[in-house]
Amino acid sequence: MPSQPAGSGDPAVPSRRERNKAATRQAITDSAMDLLRTRGPGNFTVEDIAEAAGISRRTFFNYFGSTEAAMASVTFGFLDTALQQFRLRPAGEPILESARAALVALADPMTVAPVAELYSLGQTNPQLSRSELEAWDHCTAQIIDAARERFALTAGGDVDELYLRALAGSVISCGKAAMDVWFARCGGDLGPASLAVLRQLLIDSMGLLGSGFASHSPATPSPDRH
Repeated sequence: MPSQPAGSGDPAVPSRRERNKAATRQAITDSAMDLLRTRGPGNFTVEDIAEAAGISRRTFFNYFGSTEAAMASVTFGFLDTALQQFRLRPAGEPILESARAALVALADPMTVAPVAELYSLGQTNPQLSRSELEAWDHCTAQIIDAARERFALTAGGDVDELYLRALAGSVISCGKAAMDVWFARCGGDLGPASLAVLRQLLIDSMGLLGSGFASHSPATPSPDRH
């Protein structure tokens, strides 16, 4: 029997249309970030982003509702990468250990560079900072979905909704705390050593949550074992 061409009916293979949409979305995000770096927050418009991305204003609004939404999408991109790693973990593993292991799997510190850069730039612009916080909050729904999938495999679909939502909110809060501590320590430095610190802080924050913050001295930072 002849092999099936890639993308022809295989749900695991994105169609050409899906790939084109993903490429357009990425081009918009990249253009928005380039303008953010060169002009600074609040100094460019949707029309500027569309022109830089080689698309129409109408096409821009097919993907994003504002300039801030286009920039905040880098946070979603980082979380998507982490969730992909989370879904590869064993179904029977404690969920917070899986979350920590997913971050450990992102071995290249540069993985966190886009979200770190956006967070840093947002510190000097209240509107951008609000959009960044909203992006983290909106990611809660994706974490809930990932956790629900896990519990459906291990608990027969019997899931405590309060547990799910409290868990997702805690994960997001720990992620925000790691970003805050990183910025206070490193001042938004985007060099490899600084980004390695941020990656480790994110890993450690999940470890603290997983242990229930037990047996941890605030004066003694957890060792970098990775």
